[in-house]
Parts: sequence; structure tokens; C-alpha cells
Amino acid sequence: MEHTPRKHTAVMRDTLPLKGQRILDVGCGDGGLVRFMTREGARVTGLECSDGQLGRARAAAPVADEDYRSGVGQDLPFEDATFDVVVFFNSLHHVPVDDQPGALAEAQRVLKPAGEIYILEPIAEGAFFEMMRPIEDETSVRAYAYEAILAAAKGPAVSEHRELTYAAPLRYDSFEACRDGMIAVDEKRRAAVEAEGEKLRTAFITAARFEDGAYHFATPSRLNLLRHR
Repeated sequence: MEHTPRKHTAVMRDTLPLKGQRILDVGCGDGGLVRFMTREGARVTGLECSDGQLGRARAAAPVADEDYRSGVGQDLPFEDATFDVVVFFNSLHHVPVDDQPGALAEAQRVLKPAGEIYILEPIAEGAFFEMMRPIEDETSVRAYAYEAILAAAKGPAVSEHRELTYAAPLRYDSFEACRDGMIAVDEKRRAAVEAEGEKLRTAFITAARFEDGAYHFATPSRLNLLRHR
């Protein structure tokens, strides 16, 4: 299936009012998106359960008053009605399947009236996804995450405001950068990544488009925007 090429940041700018908003980024990783939203004028808290990723986020030069907390999406350490926006950016499918509905319920709990939940999930297709399948086949967990989103939109607290699919660019300077990123997202992948070794390198080089000294992919993505009723 063909998807219109768009950058994640451009879609977020077009979809969310960022300036002056109090935002929670659930599963913030190394804090890259937190810093982007902070530069756009939001006041952002990043939540991350990986100690390694949390350390990278806190070690980065701050943009303004962004902060980072340790925690998981299914048990948010915040009071009710704290945030204008809750973001799950490539993170909901990393929540254990049985806890995904609970994570969305927690997002609704900490959301202010008229707030929004911004859920960006990768679609299980494309060259990068196929390259990753021997490491971790996320077909099922991504499908469960989408089902949890649709179910939440039918609940009493939020409704679906918009669904959008597009192909986001993904760039790596080297195979090593991609390999290290796979492990940084989830340390449990290390054994599988190392076992694939040169086979994974070959798959990476074959799947990517090499241009201007870097390796490029197009990653099919789906945005679901839920709005407080």
C-alpha cells in the first residue's frame, strides 16, 4: 500500500497545537521528541521505563524546562487532569498486550477536559519492518495496539477525531547506528541482533536506499488522534 511521504514533525505541527500546551510523552526514549515539542513552545514531561534511554534523555542538553520521569504507561505517576495532550509516539505497541487498554485508560485519566491523545504507531509493512522481523516480529502487537485504540475511541471518555496514514523518512548514517538503535529501544533484542550478525547487515544494506552518504527508509505510520468528549 502506498502512503504519502511526510515527516513526523510536520504532521505533529499540522495536527497539534503545541505552544503553551502541557504535554506528556509516554515512552519518550532518548527524549528527541520531548525536545522537539519543547522547542515548539510546549511544556513537556517525558516518561520512560528503560534506564538506558532515560539516562540518555537526561544527559542531553535541555531546551528549556522539559523534564523526565521513570514509569510505565499502564500506571502513570501523575494526578488526574494534569495534561492537555498525552503522546504515544511509536510506544503503545511496546506496552504488554494485556496492558494496552489500561495504558489508554490511564492517558484518559491524566488528560484535561477537551484534551487530546496523540497516538503514532508504525504499520506492519515496508522494507524496514521486513528487515526487523527476524529480530522481533511485531505484527501481532501492533495489531493489538490498533484494536485497543479503536476500542478506546468507542468508550465514554474520548472519541476519534482523526486517523491519518503516511510514510515517514528514516535515516541512518551506518548499519552500526541502526543496530545500536534497535538495542537501545529494547535491550532484550541484543541477543537476537548479535545472532543475526552479518546477515542483518546484508539485509539492512539491501533494504535501504543509499543516498548522500546515508541509508534511507520510508516507514509506513498511522496517527490516531483521540479527543476528550
